[in-house]
Amino acid sequence: MIATDEVTRYINRFDGECQNRLKQMRACITDVAPDAVECISYGMPGYKLNGKPLVYFAGYEGHVGFYATPNGHEAFAQDFAQYKHRKGSVQFPHDKPLPLDVVRRVVKFRVANVGKEF
Repeated sequence: MIATDEVTRYINRFDGECQNRLKQMRACITDVAPDAVECISYGMPGYKLNGKPLVYFAGYEGHVGFYATPNGHEAFAQDFAQYKHRKGSVQFPHDKPLPLDVVRRVVKFRVANVGKEF
């Protein structure tokens, strides 16, 4: 996995806790999916595997958004239930621990299933 300058610049736009959490998300994803291609897509850091979307994340004032569409959210609905979420997104608030164990499991699931949902 080669880190892109675009994603580094994106993360560096944020300060403090948000920047720290974005760095943690990036490290977690790239650790689990070393063959994924890192990019900026939809204005946020994204990862593709075999040309297909894997996961995305984004920084916000009060939370980090995580996007594991199309099937990552359905498969982990119970894990995401405690967070504000919608069909294709979940918000990890800055005032709660970042659930990297869940992110890791979701990314592993997506790696195993990318392309199978289409």
